[in-house]
Order: sequence, then C-alpha cells, then structure tokens
Amino acid sequence: MFSYEQVQRLNDLELGVYHYVLKNKERVTTMKIRTLAEEVHVSTTTILNFCHKMDCAGYAEFKVRLHLLIENENDEAVPDDTALMLTFFEKINTPKFKEQIELSARYIAEASEIYIYGVGGSGILGQYAARYFSNFNLYATHISDPFYPVPKKVGKKAIVLVLSVTGETGMVLEQANQYKQNGFNVLSITTSADSTLAKLSDIAISYYVPIELKKSLQNITTQVPVIHIIETLARMAYTLKTKV
Repeated sequence: MFSYEQVQRLNDLELGVYHYVLKNKERVTTMKIRTLAEEVHVSTTTILNFCHKMDCAGYAEFKVRLHLLIENENDEAVPDDTALMLTFFEKINTPKFKEQIELSARYIAEASEIYIYGVGGSGILGQYAARYFSNFNLYATHISDPFYPVPKKVGKKAIVLVLSVTGETGMVLEQANQYKQNGFNVLSITTSADSTLAKLSDIAISYYVPIELKKSLQNITTQVPVIHIIETLARMAYTLKTKV
C-alpha cells in the first residue's frame, strides 16, 4: 500500500487525505469515514475515491490494510549481527580466502588504472574504497553512475573492482560485462561465489554473509565484511607495490 504508482493516481484533494493518513496512521484505523472527511475537510466521496486508488474495495478494507501495515512496521525487529561478524572472521581465516585476497591485491598493485564501481549502498562503499586506496598511492576512480561511459582505451593491466551485495543487479552486471569487453580485469566483492557477478569476474571475493531484507524490501545486509576486505586489499597492495 502507498506505492509510487498508487500515489501517482491521486488528485489534489486525495493527496490531502494521503498526507493526513501518513501522519496519523493509528488514529485513522479507529476513525469513521465521516470523521476522517471532516478532519481533512473533504467529502466522504473523496475518501472512498482515495481508498479505491489504494486498491481497496472500500473504507473498511482500507482500515484493515492500514492496521496490518502498522503491525508489520512494528514487527520489523533488527537482529544483532555480532554473531555474523564472528562467523565471517572465522571463514576468512582460511588458505583459500587468503589466496584470493593476495591475488586480488597483486592485480591492484600492478594495475595501470583502477576503477571502482558500485550503485546504491555499494556506491557509497566504492567512494570510500577509492579514497582509501588513494591514501596508499593506489589512485582509484570511483563510479556510481550506471550510465557512465566505460573507457575504451586502457592499459593491459587496467582493473575495475565491482561491489555488489547480491551480485545479481542488472545494471551492475551490464556494466561489469562492458568493462570486461573493453579489456579490464574484473575483480568483484559480493556475498556469494555462485552469483552471476562472481562468475563473470576474473577474481571474485565472496564473504558469505546472509542477505537481510526488511519487509519493506530495504537491504540491511551488514557491510562490515566489505570494508574489512577493502582495507585489507589496500594495505596488501601497497606492501606488494613498495617491494617491487
């Protein structure tokens, strides 16, 4: 309920109802239709039209669905992810994971150009990664625009580090594939080695943390592992580069 498509259908009077309901959800669940109409200074017909545009048969159904929406919002408990972090640090203490990190760091240390790509929350982490790499004289360009042109003329050792929680976001996969076609070595950090992004990458670092989605479909998957991997890569790449 209250999706973008539904709100887009509303006229000015119905938008007034919408704004009032959002600010007074719990009160509205107990209100009679006439009371709500008086509060918003509209007719009961406007209230009914609003309900229909919210895909409800009438005011009674609207109140039931509003009540369920409130219950769902209250039930969205956010779990403590300390146990996940401990499990992650146990998993990375393996020869295979260390080998992936070292190989990725070597690519970064020897890179002629470094690009870091991600959108949404991963884009913010990409910005942090570019700055952190640059602090170690590993100058990196951060790109979060999915429509930004992919460079065509690059050195043989150009790399792009792609960040994605699921490894299945369409626009990210399209860009990663374009980078690969243009001669970049593709490195990725994602939750699963079975993801499409991991499979098309030259090197994929997977941190195997469960993807967490709230009922509102917001992704709240912890990104602590990604930050740890980014910082480890930067430090190791710097060490390798200064030894050359």
